[in-house]
Amino acid sequence: MRPGPPMEFLRQLDLVSPETLDLPVHLIGCGGIGSFTALVLSKMGVQRLHLYDPDGIEEHNLPNQLFRLKDVGRSKVEALQEILEEFAGAPVEGLPVEVEGRRMTGVVISGVDSMRARKAIWLRSIRYRASVLRYLDARMGAEVARIYAVNPTDPDDVRAYEKSLYTDEEAEVLPCTAAAISYSGFAIAGLIGNLVKRLATGEDLPREILFDLKTLTLVTSSGERS
Repeated sequence: MRPGPPMEFLRQLDLVSPETLDLPVHLIGCGGIGSFTALVLSKMGVQRLHLYDPDGIEEHNLPNQLFRLKDVGRSKVEALQEILEEFAGAPVEGLPVEVEGRRMTGVVISGVDSMRARKAIWLRSIRYRASVLRYLDARMGAEVARIYAVNPTDPDDVRAYEKSLYTDEEAEVLPCTAAAISYSGFAIAGLIGNLVKRLATGEDLPREILFDLKTLTLVTSSGERS
């Protein structure tokens, strides 16, 4: 595939420039949250994006993830790298692996689909790691999204976040026909993109965001409502 012309970011320069976004971003999980988030970050101008996911693409993934019909059977990471190159010309590193214990730097975004995986990532790669600027743990069920923005070296942040790490058995189980829909993935990807921009530009980040698309409400950890 022949590369197209480089993207022009003129319309966003007063919001954030690609140069400001020159920091490593590690995206763990390339499914209903991660695939859309990868597109948002690439379109924003993130140049050091790293993708991790050991899974392949199945037919039931297509309605609520970024993948194409022809991608069924392929590695999620491999297909997403190709899609991002087509849409944004962005250089992306992808590894079809789990990341527990792998050294992380910069911004780490979790879009995994189990609490077991979240706990393992947190304990083995994030907790009290000074090389991680922020850990963004994104969770989604049907029309409700929750994002934790954690400073892994701040004891208050650590204590608050660890209260949210319940077990998979304690998680609410949604019917398989009411578990995911594409607009929820796009919405949470937009919120994550905004948090990455805020971090890159030195703005404050809320500790937690709760976004309910059914009631169209957004609440942050500071209690702000819109």
